[in-house]
Amino acid sequence: MKNILFIINPISGTGKHKTVENIIHEELDKSKFNPRIVYTDGPFQATALCKEAVEQGIEVIVAVGGDGTVNEIGQALVGTNSSLGIIPTGSGNGLARHLKIPFNIKKAIRVINQYNLRKIDTATVNDKVFLSIAGIGYDAFVAKKFSKSSKRGFFSYFRIVSGEYPSYKPRKYVLKVDGKTITRRALLIAFANSNQFGNNTSIDPKATIDDGYIDLCILRRIPLLLIPFFVPLLFTKMFHKTQYIEIIRAKEATITRKKGKTMHFDGDPITMGKKLEMKVNPLSLNIIIP
Repeated sequence: MKNILFIINPISGTGKHKTVENIIHEELDKSKFNPRIVYTDGPFQATALCKEAVEQGIEVIVAVGGDGTVNEIGQALVGTNSSLGIIPTGSGNGLARHLKIPFNIKKAIRVINQYNLRKIDTATVNDKVFLSIAGIGYDAFVAKKFSKSSKRGFFSYFRIVSGEYPSYKPRKYVLKVDGKTITRRALLIAFANSNQFGNNTSIDPKATIDDGYIDLCILRRIPLLLIPFFVPLLFTKMFHKTQYIEIIRAKEATITRKKGKTMHFDGDPITMGKKLEMKVNPLSLNIIIP
């Protein structure tokens, strides 16, 4: 029997956490798992709880929340023998979508019962871990705005994206990728380990989570009048074929910008410096998948 810890973020996303504890007790296979459930009450507490659980020898830690909660827990599991499970209850749920983990809580717990493990890549920027997507520029700017919003969910996020876009100016970035230096003026640069931006949108459908590479997605500003024609391409996984995006695969990269600003890690905004050093950690995290 394996010891399993469920870490629940009670303010995440869509409010599913209100019923999840009862469903865990109903659906979890108690012949395989000895469960414990805890709730977070502030930022980064999930990381501390997870580190403590690893030290106690708990084999499985389950993130109940969105991409930010998954990141907080996953970063403490990188390079350990413990495994990450996901019950997605957030707004975007990018990593869960990429791995095809069900959004129905009962079905997500049944995936955990099956205990099918896969090793995936993780990556760091200036030693800060991300699992799915990190980014600088406009998406980081939006992530910061969204983190301060009292309303969660897709429509709140979309309102910020559409409202701020007309006034946001592209920035200049110098990239050194595998020894080659290039300069780009970009709306944003996404560091894609998975193919999911969240909410089933994708600017890089070919991104693979266990290939040893991160895809640097460099997006130029799209003219405002053309936006209605390009937004649907994010949902149909065709955006990468447009002239406005350049994708460079990298194991290591250094990005330099004019000054330190916000960067997001799996949707959570964090202030970082001018110089950003990205590295891939191949097959460094055990995760439960369908």
